[in-house]
Amino acid sequence: QVQLVESGGGLVQAGGSLRLSCAASGRTAASSVMAWFRQAPGKEREFVAHISRNFGITYYEDSVKGRFTISRDNAKNTVYLQMNSLKPEDTAVYYCAATLALSTNYRNRYEYDYWGQGTQVTVSS
Repeated sequence: QVQLVESGGGLVQAGGSLRLSCAASGRTAASSVMAWFRQAPGKEREFVAHISRNFGITYYEDSVKGRFTISRDNAKNTVYLQMNSLKPEDTAVYYCAATLALSTNYRNRYEYDYWGQGTQVTVSS
């Protein structure tokens, strides 16, 4: 079992920055692939970024490449999403997710077994 708690959302102007945190607890937290997804009103939940269990291998959705950075601190069981150059279209509820499974597609939300409650990010123009 893995429990996830996000924090760090808020209201920011376009061009600004926010850092989201996801605190993971449970015996298997450090063994999980971790990811961030987001869901805007009326839209499907979409992949943002994921990070491997070890070695910090990362993958990003195209629209956030060069602006967002995912990282993890296994000693603290925490995953971060640094978001820079924010745009109004980044407005969404951001969710942290974790999976213990091996997968060929960690961009697929159905590969994740554990989810946080979400944190709202609002970017004003």
